Amino acid sequence: MAAVKYELIHKCKQTGARLGRVHTPHGNFDTPVFMPVGTQASVKGMSPDEVKSIGAEIILGNTYHLYLRPGCEIIKEAGGLHAFMNWDLPILTDSGGFQVFSLADLRDIKEEGVTFRSHIDGSKHFISPEKSIEIQNILGADIIMAFDECVPYPCEYEYAKKSMEMTTRWAIRCMEAHKNTETQALFGIIQGSVYEDLRRESAKQITALDLPGYAIGGLSVGEPAEIMNDILEKTVQFIPEDKPRYLMGVGSPDYLIDGSIRGIDMFDCVLPTRIGRNGTVFTSKGRIIVRDAKYAKDFSPIDPECDCYACQNFSRAYIRHLFKSGEMFGLRLATWHNLRFLTKLMENIRDAIKNDRLADFRKEFFDKFGYTAKTDSAPKC
Repeated sequence: MAAVKYELIHKCKQTGARLGRVHTPHGNFDTPVFMPVGTQASVKGMSPDEVKSIGAEIILGNTYHLYLRPGCEIIKEAGGLHAFMNWDLPILTDSGGFQVFSLADLRDIKEEGVTFRSHIDGSKHFISPEKSIEIQNILGADIIMAFDECVPYPCEYEYAKKSMEMTTRWAIRCMEAHKNTETQALFGIIQGSVYEDLRRESAKQITALDLPGYAIGGLSVGEPAEIMNDILEKTVQFIPEDKPRYLMGVGSPDYLIDGSIRGIDMFDCVLPTRIGRNGTVFTSKGRIIVRDAKYAKDFSPIDPECDCYACQNFSRAYIRHLFKSGEMFGLRLATWHNLRFLTKLMENIRDAIKNDRLADFRKEFFDKFGYTAKTDSAPKC
């Protein structure tokens, strides 16, 4: 039996968006879902219980970082990633490919794999499709990702084509190397940059492998939103309806809504934790920078409509004070709020799908949040 199974519950009559549930060895999660990122076996600033308290049902870990530190052998001795970080719900690990190409220095990309130097100490390493799967098998996440190359934007057509074809060959090698098929689901990744024909061909090649799920990589890497949405629409139609669909590296509220409308089930991004640590927070009326002087005497919560711990107990003035004083608690509260804001947004998206009104919800949210320039695109998927 497959380690992971997708259950379709309802399709929105307004948009075609999917309400579903993904079943894994460590429990189920409802979709569309936003997955907080626990890059180094920790969601920055949050304990596992706190992450659960904001409604997160699955988190993401990073193969590249965990391979370099503490090393997969230490995690193996601990009993796997779930035991190591004391998280008993589903985990997804990425392949490490994006970090190899974006963080490591002196990369040498060949058919066999990628030789690179660690961003930590400059030590030399080699990761192949087989090595990525070996690491992820040791980590023991419920969902693991095939090793791929994420090309930058802009990217020349010929390079994008060669990279896409290599990604397919690497996916086949990942399948052959994968050992724990009954407890870990391997997802393939569709590439092709912003070229419609490459995306279509990549989707056909990757879905032909009949994997438990499929991801769309290489989007939200600098291309305009309208291009991303167009490519997303034209790619999703080639992904089977009975498998989960994962849009990698996307976490802004507008992209979460528009991705859901286009049939995406899973999202992840470091955005909410990263901007939170810098004092930027989401509110129902848009982003604010809570460190700004104008909030020094603002005794209202970050967002009066939010039910998170930070908003229920503390004011903007207090959180600003914590940031200006260098107190870690301020970073934690902003992070806590941002993560809850996105998990609550996904709850609202699921509710709108269930009630066949996701297009209406999109307009209401965009108008209130301030996305007025982007309210002209809500097609059926």
